[in-house]
Amino acid sequence: MNGLTGMTKPRRMRAAAGTTLAAFLLGTCAPALAQSATGPDSEARLRRIEAEVKALQRQVFPGGDGKYFAPQVTAPVTTTEAPGTPASTPVSDLLTRMDAVEASIQRLTAQSEETSNRVAQIEAKLAAAAAPATPTGAADPAAAPGAAAAPVAATAAASAAPAAMAAPAQAAPPPAPQLASTKPAPTKPVAAKPSAQRIAAVQKIVKPETGNAADDEYSYGFRLWEAKFYPEAQQQLRLYVDKYPKDAKISFGRNLLGRAFLDDGKPREAAPWFLQNYQADKKGARAPDSLLMLAESMRQLGDTRRGCIALGEFAEAYPGEAAARLKAQYDAVRSALKCE
Repeated sequence: MNGLTGMTKPRRMRAAAGTTLAAFLLGTCAPALAQSATGPDSEARLRRIEAEVKALQRQVFPGGDGKYFAPQVTAPVTTTEAPGTPASTPVSDLLTRMDAVEASIQRLTAQSEETSNRVAQIEAKLAAAAAPATPTGAADPAAAPGAAAAPVAATAAASAAPAAMAAPAQAAPPPAPQLASTKPAPTKPVAAKPSAQRIAAVQKIVKPETGNAADDEYSYGFRLWEAKFYPEAQQQLRLYVDKYPKDAKISFGRNLLGRAFLDDGKPREAAPWFLQNYQADKKGARAPDSLLMLAESMRQLGDTRRGCIALGEFAEAYPGEAAARLKAQYDAVRSALKCE
């Protein structure tokens, strides 16, 4: 009696189906086993087939205690790509970044060209503004006044001269635009012979003798200006500027020479010196002062338009000076010019 006799009908049917299916699988796999029996993977294939048959038998024949035996063969695990995986390649990213860099360079180039064009227009306007201010018909003095010819003993006060020049009579404005080059006209000699009293007063001004000839000449001119001997200061400072054009204090000297004329009530003679000092070295120690004093000279000449041009250039070129050291002077000149 075979194993199906003592089973109920449903169990006999499942058993028969399982036996038939197992026989079918074995019959199907037999040719494959026969063909690969001699191959290197025959043992692995045989074990896999046996595992599949056992799994099928467990599903068809549950355990005697009613337990269900899960198959040992499981479906292959499929991997899915995580969302957000970049679809572009490194080369595509690099090309995109290069396009962005090129666009930025084009924008910067355009801005640079616009700025250069704007500066060129300002320079042209200032060149036209400064040209008429050049004095004409002046004669170059042969020498300094006779009263200033007698130096006295050396003093240590020469080093304080540049600092004392920092505070001109007028209020200070911000940086200014570039101006066309204009060579100052030669200064006029002292019109009348100085009186004996003036000569004596000038002789009391001590000319330093520190061993630095250039510094001594400038310091002496500063002392004359400080004592309000403006014609003598003009002669002395012109001597210094002509003789020592490369001196470290040349920016102080040209600016002070312009101040000597301006304080003497001669704005037309002062303007070219202020302009020359600014153009010769825009980073010079007194270039901002000269540009501001140029605006003041134009104001005194009644040329508001050119004065406002110089004042605007000062505000643009020297914003730090306009907000700090020369702020008071700048505010005063701007208020007097009433620039729009």
